[in-house]
Amino acid sequence: MTDYAHSDHASKSRAEKARRLATYIWDRGITGTELLDMPSAVRRKLARAAETNPPSTDETWTTVAKLLEEKDAWAARHPNHPAAQRNSSDEKLLWVKPPIAPW
Repeated sequence: MTDYAHSDHASKSRAEKARRLATYIWDRGITGTELLDMPSAVRRKLARAAETNPPSTDETWTTVAKLLEEKDAWAARHPNHPAAQRNSSDEKLLWVKPPIAPW
């Protein structure tokens, strides 16, 4: 039986989806670690907000997290480049809640 999930076409589709998600998520200032720490329900909502069908496996989310880390490193090396500027970082609070300090 053919394994379509690991065909060249499926791998290419996963990579394209990961890039779309990483672009949307990076612009909001979410790190790879924060993404992987999110509950899967929140990640699905995040994918839908990015107008992308939510990935069905953690393999794609792990790829997105790696892309986010790579983009963060690139942006740190090129801080004045227009592609290193986040335009929607204020939306991060919609997805990643800061820890609440006790009284």
